[in-house]
Amino acid sequence: MEAVRLQGARVLRDAQGGDARALLGSRGSSSSSSSSSSSSTSGRVRLPLRRSKSRLSVVALDAAQPFDYESRRMEQMHKESKLKVGIVGFGNFGQFLAQRIVKQGHAVLAHSRSDYSSLCDEMGVSFFRDVDDFCEEHPDVVLLSTSILSTEAVLRSLPLQRLKRSTLFVDVLSVKEFPKTLFQQVLPAEFDILCTHPMFGPESGRGSWNSLPLVYDKVRVGSGVRDERCQRFLEIFEREGCRMVEMSCAEHDRFAASSQFITHTVGRMLGKLELESTPINTKGYETLLDLVQNTQGDSFDLYYGLFMYNINATEELERLELAFDALKKQLFGKLHNVLRKQLFDVGSAATNH
Repeated sequence: MEAVRLQGARVLRDAQGGDARALLGSRGSSSSSSSSSSSSTSGRVRLPLRRSKSRLSVVALDAAQPFDYESRRMEQMHKESKLKVGIVGFGNFGQFLAQRIVKQGHAVLAHSRSDYSSLCDEMGVSFFRDVDDFCEEHPDVVLLSTSILSTEAVLRSLPLQRLKRSTLFVDVLSVKEFPKTLFQQVLPAEFDILCTHPMFGPESGRGSWNSLPLVYDKVRVGSGVRDERCQRFLEIFEREGCRMVEMSCAEHDRFAASSQFITHTVGRMLGKLELESTPINTKGYETLLDLVQNTQGDSFDLYYGLFMYNINATEELERLELAFDALKKQLFGKLHNVLRKQLFDVGSAATNH
């Protein structure tokens, strides 16, 4: 504020000086002789002691001007922190992610085989039926939200030459080694790669993402602005309360095979039994019914993808079979011992009689 006061004082002083110069000019012709004689004797110019008829004009200075610059700069920085996220594959999961991304103020573009233009208008998302038009919008991030089985075909169909050479590619598949290898094979070296797996979906993440795990691996991310862009994308999940878990794609697949694949397998096995609710459900039985509902709600292609594209899934399936066989042997072994005891005890009793 002190700088503003001083600047205002200079404006006032300059305005006063201008009035004095104007007064001198107006009287130059009428007082030339007296001025010359006076100047020859004293060397000074005496101004007449009367007020100028011209009015003093004061220029007002907006005290908020310096703060306007800061406001504009803050607004510019806010815009620069926002991403343009292009989602390829706008099914249920793509829509589920887009809602939260839009809510945080990022621009979202969408491309899909089906026409979602009406839905996108309602969501505030720009829909592009033509993939060339989609790529020419130059999204900062291209997010593949496709099924595991169609990922390779979709990726190879994208006109990569129309994208910015620094584009960040992200996947959200339930397996990680497969998209990592695929991205490294297909994408030019200039493109960044981030593999992620939100360990939740439209059902489990319906109300809140708080404490739900987001697994990610920065497979190939440049430094500087590239890393900052990657962090801004991850912050979308962090701001929603997700538990951020950084681990390698190989570690993810090893853990997922013994958790996610087993869960889906057991749920689908129970689904084959066509279990129904009863009037005397226990808490454990209710849990099994919920498991069946959650796993059966996903497509079989998803389950097949978990098996086909996770190298650890076959081993887990074999372990599950061995465990079931061992449990059967334990049951029938117990039953066999009971029967033998009954038979021989009866025989012994008859002999004694």
